[in-house]
Amino acid sequence: MEFIFDGPKKALLTVVLAHGAGAPMDTAFMTFFAAGIAAAKLRVARFEFPYMAARCLTGKKKPPDRAPVLLQCWRDVIGEIKGPVVIGGKSMGGRMASLIAAEEPPESVIGLLCLGYPFYGAGRKDKPRIAHLANIAVPTLICQGTRDPMGDREAIGALRLRKNIRLHWAEDGDHDLKPRKTSGRTQEQNWREALDAATTFLARLAP
Repeated sequence: MEFIFDGPKKALLTVVLAHGAGAPMDTAFMTFFAAGIAAAKLRVARFEFPYMAARCLTGKKKPPDRAPVLLQCWRDVIGEIKGPVVIGGKSMGGRMASLIAAEEPPESVIGLLCLGYPFYGAGRKDKPRIAHLANIAVPTLICQGTRDPMGDREAIGALRLRKNIRLHWAEDGDHDLKPRKTSGRTQEQNWREALDAATTFLARLAP
């Protein structure tokens, strides 16, 4: 397994971030949050699922691996990182981390951080993917755009989530937390505010 590490080699906590379904671990989005968390003196580890690692080597696009492969990859990653970890990531990567957090994760997993969570498929509000969230016991933060097509504020407001699951809303944000120009807000504002929420959340978890 290959990682991109940010932040100090020795830290009280490592934040492990996985990418979304269609983009690798070194996108502008992933790099912004990894660098920002690292600036808070936490260690960050990014990795790629097998299908994305193969795409980066061959240049050939492949669909995401099936869930059992993605979940086993997460288990392998957690096993390689020493010390307490917060797991999570962008979209699909965060969703797979949430499934790990719901299934009796190793004791080293002390939190979950999701950036743009796919509560349901685009246009599928009638079929939310939330049943497992009721089994997550660790503190959780989800940073979500208010108009995310996979989980907007109106739809998520109607869901009953556990009290340990906190939401940070990026105003007018889409699935990448990006607002429209007509909103009067910028991508930088939304990303920065989400990062501030994430670092505050993580500071409370650091041993």
